[in-house]
Amino acid sequence: METAVEATGEQVDECDLKLVDPGKVSWVAEALPSTDTVTDLADVFSLLGDPGRLRILMSLLSGGEMCVCDLAATTTMSESSVSHALRLLRAHRVVSVSRRGRMAYYRLDDAHVRMLLDLGLTHTGHTVAIHPERGEQADA
Repeated sequence: METAVEATGEQVDECDLKLVDPGKVSWVAEALPSTDTVTDLADVFSLLGDPGRLRILMSLLSGGEMCVCDLAATTTMSESSVSHALRLLRAHRVVSVSRRGRMAYYRLDDAHVRMLLDLGLTHTGHTVAIHPERGEQADA
């Protein structure tokens, strides 16, 4: 990719070649999921991007089925915050609920959620992240 200068004097990025491998571009474009599917996936990842919701999910990953009170205790969050997070997670089918009398017990919805969490943990355990937003720099 080379930087070009527009007539206005602004620099813009543009490719010298429009397509290097048109066959691959065509194949990949056809293989991509629909826009709606990508949006749904982005919603799931944004739910997983909140540290409080992740603590709830990690508690459910370790402890199995748990009530709001116990989740609040393990995550050091208020019951109100836990309930709000669980509503969001439930609406996106990340957790499910079962009721026994007046108590509601939450669990990870399915094995796919468990796999996402397990893979995320494995990835973070095998990598050292650089966080430029936190002022961290890469070692030279």
